[in-house]
Amino acid sequence: MIYFDHSATTPIHPLVAKKVNNINRIHYANPSSIYSEGRKAKSLIEKARTQVANAIGAKNTQIFFTSGGTEANNQVLWNKLNEEKKHIIVSSIEHPAIIKVLKNIERYGITASFIPVNKNGLVEIESVMKLIKKDTGLISIMLANNEVGTIQPIQEIIENTKSLNIPFHTDAVQALGKIPIDVNSLGVDYLSLSAHKFYGPKGIGALFVKNKKKIQSLIIGGDQEDGLRGGTENISGIVGMGLAAEIAIQNQQTCSSHLKNLEKYFLDNLKSNSPNIICNSINNLPGLISITFPGFQSDILMAKLDRKKIAVSNGSACNTGNIKPSNVLKAMGIKNDLNLSTLRFSFGKNNTKDEVDKLLNALKEII
Repeated sequence: MIYFDHSATTPIHPLVAKKVNNINRIHYANPSSIYSEGRKAKSLIEKARTQVANAIGAKNTQIFFTSGGTEANNQVLWNKLNEEKKHIIVSSIEHPAIIKVLKNIERYGITASFIPVNKNGLVEIESVMKLIKKDTGLISIMLANNEVGTIQPIQEIIENTKSLNIPFHTDAVQALGKIPIDVNSLGVDYLSLSAHKFYGPKGIGALFVKNKKKIQSLIIGGDQEDGLRGGTENISGIVGMGLAAEIAIQNQQTCSSHLKNLEKYFLDNLKSNSPNIICNSINNLPGLISITFPGFQSDILMAKLDRKKIAVSNGSACNTGNIKPSNVLKAMGIKNDLNLSTLRFSFGKNNTKDEVDKLLNALKEII
């Protein structure tokens, strides 16, 4: 299988896989135990916490491990139930782990406003400012979109809203290892991460919290994670995430350059072969592009590519099985017929030009 769906998930890095296996075999003690093996497990978690913190310019005391980006997003949103200001502003192209949560917490008095995006999937600062109310208690805008790759001007938005003291959250799940992330430069109060998006294990993520006094636990139980997430820690997952984050940052420039080269090579050749295609990705993450093939249904294109052992997607993997227009593309003003003719290609660090050539030849043959 030739894999071009790295935005859905990435293959675990061999060094990370080896580390995870070793941890599961050797360091299985409960990190809350006071005997030596328990203390060793706890120290491994703290090392990983520092690795993740270093990857985003945070302090290790500001990193809290979760089961993934979805839980991290949920924790930030559900926390609003405990606060006086219950109005939340989000972009109209957020991940379901934001949009669906808002629908669930409406019953508790939470209200939400959705920021429109322009035809390029970009949030405009003026649109954000128009939605702010006296009781706005949170703004949540993803750093980079998971379907079209649009990188949002988070830093500029925060600079414009700073005087209003509105907490800001960003879902940065797609971004780590592809673009630089510094929580201090961005100015965010909360930031969500998921290890399996940067060649780490599945089922483990992290939430950056600028001030832990501003958030409460979503998973109630023991006092793990400094009281912000109950439950015995996933030691191997946490250690794997820490190592994956460290490797991703070390190789970020090389990886980003490689992805940009593959993207350009693919687009240039695709346009030569199929001049009618439409590229929906501008100011996007390296290697993540959305392409519309007018007159061809995306599900049929995917099925035919799958028969040729080539994996691509038509949007968020979290909506797999739903053959319906993408909400992200709809928010960008793309009509249903074109919406349903769109594929997402997301390249990875191990993809080659030879593999891209096979993709191009397959698409040419199918079309």
